[in-house]
Amino acid sequence: MTRRLVAFGLAALLLGGCMVGPDYVRPEAPSTPSYKESGGWKVAQPSDALSRGAWWDLFNDPELHGLEEQVAAANQDLKIAEARLREARAAVRFNRAGLFPTISTTFGPSSVRESSHQPFLASGVTPGHSGNILLSLDMSYEVDLWGRVRRTVNAARREAQATAADLETARLSLQAELAIDYFELRAADAQQQLLDETVKAFEDALRLTENRFRGGAAPQADVAQAQTQLDTTRVQATDIAVQRAQLEHAIAILIGKPPAEFTLPPRPLDHRPPDIPTGVPSQLLERRPDIAAAERRVAEANEQIGIARAAYYPTVMLNASVGFEGSSFGNFLNASSLLWAVGTSITQTIFDGGRRRATSESALAAYDATVAGYRQTTLNAFQQVEDNLVALRVLEQEAQQQRRAVESAQLSLRLFTNRYRGGVDNYLQVITAQTVALQNQRNEIDILRRRIDASVLLVKALGGGWTVADLPAQ
Repeated sequence: MTRRLVAFGLAALLLGGCMVGPDYVRPEAPSTPSYKESGGWKVAQPSDALSRGAWWDLFNDPELHGLEEQVAAANQDLKIAEARLREARAAVRFNRAGLFPTISTTFGPSSVRESSHQPFLASGVTPGHSGNILLSLDMSYEVDLWGRVRRTVNAARREAQATAADLETARLSLQAELAIDYFELRAADAQQQLLDETVKAFEDALRLTENRFRGGAAPQADVAQAQTQLDTTRVQATDIAVQRAQLEHAIAILIGKPPAEFTLPPRPLDHRPPDIPTGVPSQLLERRPDIAAAERRVAEANEQIGIARAAYYPTVMLNASVGFEGSSFGNFLNASSLLWAVGTSITQTIFDGGRRRATSESALAAYDATVAGYRQTTLNAFQQVEDNLVALRVLEQEAQQQRRAVESAQLSLRLFTNRYRGGVDNYLQVITAQTVALQNQRNEIDILRRRIDASVLLVKALGGGWTVADLPAQ
């Protein structure tokens, strides 16, 4: 009866251990019912949704789609993040092993001969010698009464989840960087096309001026001005090649290729910013992987508080050993050679000079820091969404204004060119009109580039197609 009570009490001790420390509650994060720019933002239709993962399909560009697919498979920075996730998951399994007993075995013969020159050995005494053969099975187990081991496992699990979110943050950042570089390159192609066409137009203008000079209808100064305008534009057209080449190199590195092995054929930017569904601010907490990573690290810091508090309580260890020990191979497996031992130990730190208190205070401070970091990450996310919403709204108005400016500049150029041909105006008026028209056309391309970039950054700020449901269970 006594043995049964002892066994029952031991089982209750093993299974009914409590967990010291606070239960985790997700900290409140700043939020608003709607975005500040919602009033001026064109809401996407229900059919316009961020694709799960392939958010870049919003831009309807097959070439971009093909490049984005290569990022996940070949980008080296992404492989580093994936390796760190595997490392974090291995740490979960390592710490989970603490929930189970450690079992080891020992086997081996040994022989001992004592020295004849041992201290305090009486003269004339012959030292002895002995030998034995030992086979044993040993078990040790820490009873997790206060939840230290379980909280360690939970902390490792939270870190693995945060690392998984870090991986998604890195993936989204690289995908967005690729999209921006791609559209920047296409904008450079558009600038190149415009400048090449302008060079041809200025060559025609130079021939017109030379003909008028030979006919005595224009001074040589007009020829010099036309030549200067042509040469200046040629320099601008040549300079675009540097920027385009560097963007092409950046794309090559993002997809894991040496720049020498990658080429994108020229194609001018002709996209228009898509309508992007923004949702409501409260959804942002579920859609941003960096916010999820920060929140998971708050949960991990909460577990560290419990681990620190568990150090104030005693450690209970169970130890058991069974085996055989004999003086020769002939007798070490006999029944009389059987040995076993079972015991428990309770260890309690009585004085440590304030080490446990300092550890506990450090865990509390680390928790407060992670909570502040989580809230700051959330605030930064709201800022990024608002920044790109206002950029898209204002740039759309600016694009309309710029279109009217381009049309006016082109009309002005035609009028001054005709007046010059008719001998009404000098060539300086034509030069001025050419410069203004070219500048406005280049600015129109640049505004389109900025609108596309803001669209990509808005998708990134919204978390792409990711949600917290994609976090691994461990």
